[in-house]
Amino acid sequence: MQIPCKLSDQDLIVLYGKGDEEALSELIHRHKEKLFTSIVLLVRDQYLAEDIFQETFIKIIDTIRSGRYTEKGKFLPWAVRIAHNLCVDHFRRTKRTPVIRTGDDRDIFNVLSFSDPGAEEIIMTRQSHERVRKMLQLLPREQREVIILRHYGGQSFKEIADQTGVSINTALGRMRYGLINLRKMMVEKQICL
Repeated sequence: MQIPCKLSDQDLIVLYGKGDEEALSELIHRHKEKLFTSIVLLVRDQYLAEDIFQETFIKIIDTIRSGRYTEKGKFLPWAVRIAHNLCVDHFRRTKRTPVIRTGDDRDIFNVLSFSDPGAEEIIMTRQSHERVRKMLQLLPREQREVIILRHYGGQSFKEIADQTGVSINTALGRMRYGLINLRKMMVEKQICL
């Protein structure tokens, strides 16, 4: 059965729950870049991110198959929350914090595009994303985490607060200071995005 792209995430989840494997393929295809990017930004390791990405979808599959999925209309934030928790679990197991590197991970800011950009636009976008990625690495971990969960995970501040174990006001404050710090870096280095 060919899955129409116009189906909502919830429709695809229902279809997959009824045994339609193509519905799961469409869900993965639809959200893989944002989900994988959020994992890479948290763990700073391409291979570890791939493992956590797979583990995330195993949990998603188990939850849907068992009929325990209750996040109607919020698939991506739910999936990012699962991935975030798996990242936290990994760091707890290894008893270390993420290492901030300035390596050239060009694929971090690949985002879904709705039209084919020209070569010049692709180059400019990559350069801008690389600059933002480098600036994000300079932020304190708490500020960086909130920005990633908000902008890449599409989570609300309540969801971020619940996930990170802080109050909503603290999450909002971290976001605010993170954005202020990014702006300062842009002004100091005269970065044009």
